[in-house]
Amino acid sequence: MEFKIDKLDNYTQIQVMIDKLDTHIAPSLKSELVLIAGNGEKNIILDLSNCRYCDSSGLSAILVANRLCKNANGTFVLTGLQTAVERLITISQLDTVLNITNTFDEAAEIITKEGV
Repeated sequence: MEFKIDKLDNYTQIQVMIDKLDTHIAPSLKSELVLIAGNGEKNIILDLSNCRYCDSSGLSAILVANRLCKNANGTFVLTGLQTAVERLITISQLDTVLNITNTFDEAAEIITKEGV
């Protein structure tokens, strides 16, 4: 299983269960994101705590999630970044664009505060 998806009250949590978010996984993650957004979900938490590596296709999937939530006037939060993934996001300057938290609880709190 590549992802674990939990639909909760005011958001959907997606947990990447494998250690690489790359060209093998990113397309199916994008498909899941589009389906989730298509079902009317506008708040998504993407948990990458199991993920030790991410490439440009993984970044692209993250940006798709961010855009889908923004377009729906919702909130996208990225949580559980490992060192290498965090470095890639910082180098790409996406840390200025994305909501990033250290823990899942902090991510849930952001969505609750946004209240959308």
